[in-house]
Amino acid sequence: MNALTRNWIDVGALEDIPRRGARCIRNGAMTIAVFRTTDDHVFALEDRCPHRQGPLSQGIVHDGCVTCPLHNWVISLETGKAQGADEGSVEAFPVRVDDGRVLLAVDLG
Repeated sequence: MNALTRNWIDVGALEDIPRRGARCIRNGAMTIAVFRTTDDHVFALEDRCPHRQGPLSQGIVHDGCVTCPLHNWVISLETGKAQGADEGSVEAFPVRVDDGRVLLAVDLG
């Protein structure tokens, strides 16, 4: 049986991420955007819009979503799914804050 194990990695201090903004980290060939809301909740998404692969990390964070800077697609920070009439999704990653440090879950096979 091939079970995946979750490994939590420290990606920095919560204070290093601006409110309503993001910071990016590399995970192999993928870039992951770690977002912080105005009330200090954190979310992590693959840093590409499902529409035209725009950089979500450069978008506007609002109401639990991020708006892509290229064509205004709205993506849920929680699920990675496009909102409204738009369709598509990006990968969402588990993330948490412990003692002011942001931890991101990476699956190991």
